[in-house]
Amino acid sequence: MDIALHRLIDHIQTAAAQRTPLRIRGGGSKDFYGETLQGELLDTTPYRGIVSYEPSELVVTMRAGTPLAELEAALTEKGQCLAFEPPRFGPANGTCGGMVAAGLSGPARASVGGVRDYVLGVQLVNGLGEHLTFGGQVMKNVAGYDVSRLMVGALGTLGLLTEISLKVLPVAPAEATLVFELDQASALAQLQRWGAQPLPLNASCWVHDDTAANAPELLFLRLRGAVAAVESACTKLLKDVPGHRMDIAQAGPDWTACRDLKLPFFTAPANAPEPLALWRLSVPQTAPALDLPWPQLVEWHGGQRWLRAPVSAMEQLRQAATAAGGSASVFMACGSTGVNNRFSPLQPTLEQIHRRLKAEFDPAGILNPGRMYPLL
Repeated sequence: MDIALHRLIDHIQTAAAQRTPLRIRGGGSKDFYGETLQGELLDTTPYRGIVSYEPSELVVTMRAGTPLAELEAALTEKGQCLAFEPPRFGPANGTCGGMVAAGLSGPARASVGGVRDYVLGVQLVNGLGEHLTFGGQVMKNVAGYDVSRLMVGALGTLGLLTEISLKVLPVAPAEATLVFELDQASALAQLQRWGAQPLPLNASCWVHDDTAANAPELLFLRLRGAVAAVESACTKLLKDVPGHRMDIAQAGPDWTACRDLKLPFFTAPANAPEPLALWRLSVPQTAPALDLPWPQLVEWHGGQRWLRAPVSAMEQLRQAATAAGGSASVFMACGSTGVNNRFSPLQPTLEQIHRRLKAEFDPAGILNPGRMYPLL
């Protein structure tokens, strides 16, 4: 057994015996995300490296402490990628384990799926210090409960990920970004129309650009696929709605900035009367424009709405999201301290499932306590 892995297992076994809470941490790029950070630090970064990569099979297996940048560089060399575009925050020190544990996806999420859709198998250490294997390196490897994908978005509360197998995809042969000047309601309606057609839609972003002259309301639409399909779609879409095609040299960095929350929209205003948290509203793509007094940025063909609003607006935002069939969470507190209930409360039945899973995987409750919900 690898020495770094042995130390991780030993650390958890000792903590379980002593009932010592542990805070699982990779690069720390997502420390802002979730509820509280509690417990003795358990650093995963020493357990790193790509274990196997089969470009012809579109499968890669890596240790959880592997830097995300290292994985993406290896894929780029072979003309492949993580299609779900995991976001990076802060310095380039995010790890593959943190990518899966957080379960966050970038602009292409609505078209290609999220992290969960690409996880083939995992190895993990549960709260008893047992090293377990789930899934494998092919898509059809699950009979019964899919524990591998259960770990996606669990924020380390169910186990310490040690090894992950992912499906990867070839980089699309062609890409184009179109820009249309549309208000939010018109943009959402147009996205629904286009979504019902056989078009290579990959990502969308609607924003009120108050940093530009005349503050235009713009819909950015990214197309990816075969060269002929992308060119044909561009011709059709620009006939449907007046717009223009962006230079790819400009569009590429803009989409990267969107993925990493580096667009001007995401910068917290310095002169706000009270700290403005960054809120993420997850709603059906068919949800109408939300009547809220704060500027919004809309992604995922309408399914993800970002906005900056005070934490004191929690009840108003959650009522609006619930009425639209979704939920609202405080993604980044941005200067607000002591923010509780960042995630929407669970329904009683779902809360019971969470509690039972926590009791099964981590009976002593030592792994990232309170990171998702105060009592979990």
